[in-house]
Amino acid sequence: MKTIGIIFAMDEEINELKKYINITHENKIFDLVFYEGNIGSAKCILVKSGVGKVNAARTTQMLIDNYKVDYIINIGVAGGISKDTHVLDLVVSNNLVQHDFDITAFDHEKGYIPNIGTYIKSDDYLINLSKKVDSSVHVGTIATGDIFCTEKEMSEKINKNFNALCVEMEGASIAQVAYLCSIPFIVIRSISDTPYEGDNKITYEEFLIKSSKRVAKYLRNILLEMEKQNENN
Repeated sequence: MKTIGIIFAMDEEINELKKYINITHENKIFDLVFYEGNIGSAKCILVKSGVGKVNAARTTQMLIDNYKVDYIINIGVAGGISKDTHVLDLVVSNNLVQHDFDITAFDHEKGYIPNIGTYIKSDDYLINLSKKVDSSVHVGTIATGDIFCTEKEMSEKINKNFNALCVEMEGASIAQVAYLCSIPFIVIRSISDTPYEGDNKITYEEFLIKSSKRVAKYLRNILLEMEKQNENN
């Protein structure tokens, strides 16, 4: 039986997945609450990190240190920055990048992190599993930075620099910690807003819950497909 660590940034996101899990135990470590339960045969550990890269990285390390997780999955909402992505679309990461990491003064490209590189690759098994569950999902680069991106000019710049499909505030930092600890990972996001479909802030507030519902249901289906494959092997 696999153990899956699932990280969320906000209450709205974690609350939607809680609808699919029978919580058997709660464990509080400092200010974080880790919820243990099962979805199918997968043992799941749910935790809300809070918003931003430092909160997300700290939570990921605490998850790894306190639970023997086989995979780490980050789900939630994101802002679409490609004209191919629309509100409520699903995006699965094949790569993560920190768009605001900048040591270009030392002749490195934007986003390059020493001893890491520019892009951190998601786990192939989890990518293929995600595509099997829904072949219509977008698979590509997800960009992370400590800013809620609302300006069309900034969105276009991040999209151009990294060929990124969407932007959020946690995924690449979770990916970096998981990578350094040799834990397979993936980031899955539902688009809550884009600079091409109305005002970002208004659209975000309108579609936050709908996007959270969509990505939670999708992850539930991924875990059930994982169970089915394990039974057949």
